Amino acid sequence: MDLAFLHPLYVSPGPWASVYVDTSRHTEDTAHELLLTARAVSRELARQGADEDTCRAVERAVDALRHSPDPYGRAVFAQDGEVVLEALLAGEPQGGSHAEWGPLPRVGPLLDLAGEEPVAVVAYVGRQGADFELHSALGSRPAGTVLGQQWPLHRTSSADWSERHFQLTVENTWEHNAAEIAEALGVCQEETQADLVILVGDDRERREVRERLPQRLRAHVADAAHGTGSRLLDEDVARIRAEHVHHHVEEELERFRAARTPDDEGRTGAVEGVPALVQAAREHRLKELLIRPDAADAHREVWVGREPDQLGVRRADLKILGEQECRPARADDALIRSAVTTDAQALSLAPVAPGAPDAPAGGLGALLRWR
Repeated sequence: MDLAFLHPLYVSPGPWASVYVDTSRHTEDTAHELLLTARAVSRELARQGADEDTCRAVERAVDALRHSPDPYGRAVFAQDGEVVLEALLAGEPQGGSHAEWGPLPRVGPLLDLAGEEPVAVVAYVGRQGADFELHSALGSRPAGTVLGQQWPLHRTSSADWSERHFQLTVENTWEHNAAEIAEALGVCQEETQADLVILVGDDRERREVRERLPQRLRAHVADAAHGTGSRLLDEDVARIRAEHVHHHVEEELERFRAARTPDDEGRTGAVEGVPALVQAAREHRLKELLIRPDAADAHREVWVGREPDQLGVRRADLKILGEQECRPARADDALIRSAVTTDAQALSLAPVAPGAPDAPAGGLGALLRWR
């Protein structure tokens, strides 16, 4: 997950209001229910100690969802009477709508709710061209059409010289159309920033388009075994997207396992466990965080200061560094803050089984920038 969109949350220190709003139930009473939710989260923030201006700002932001509720939900982050960031969710928040007031923004759930749901371009490929659809957590929509050369498109079995010439022309037409589709698909992916390209059509047409795609896309292409003219169901696309995410997480876990093995000098390119991660964060060595949101270490308490690299396992750790304003915070939120401010990445391990072989101890690990 690219964490760059979280940067506004770390421009100034906390405390912060973090609210996750569930809008997955769409009924005649949805607008009224969201009004009640807006009031409820405002009261809950006030109960936890939030200032009145921030409570009102959050209430207004949640109440505004009544006019166009999101498919699943939204995260709202506010401080000092201002909503600083809102993020659409790709799934309903666990346990429904809830609010927290704390020293750091509660961003851990975003790894599952707004991070690893890949945006996919589905290309329905035929000999005459292709239709593109964009699929995301917010649904699907048309994303363009490519019309290639329309004649000739049918082969003949005759051995006559003129017919062989006709067949060669057919081959050239197919190649030309495949190249046009591949070029347009590359442009579509770049403009939409899609994570995955799904090719639908006959084997030959899919293969010819795949071979002509830009090199940067080759590892992000999936095939769907449907004939020309078929349309994928939403369930088909969801399954292919989930398989893509699972494969990506498995690849990153394999990189973690390899990096964890010491080299000849006893150095490793990966760490696990809260103490080692805190040390790596202080040294700006985090490259990619691996987090299982429901793991024990994600909930573990650490101590944070005003700056992202001011964190420690014990309060005394920060005192030694000269930081006087020490506050307790969750380990996952503190480490994500450090990752965001050093342009590191983060990945949820939720798509793989909890007992995955050699997964990070305690559910928290990281690949490092250097050993």
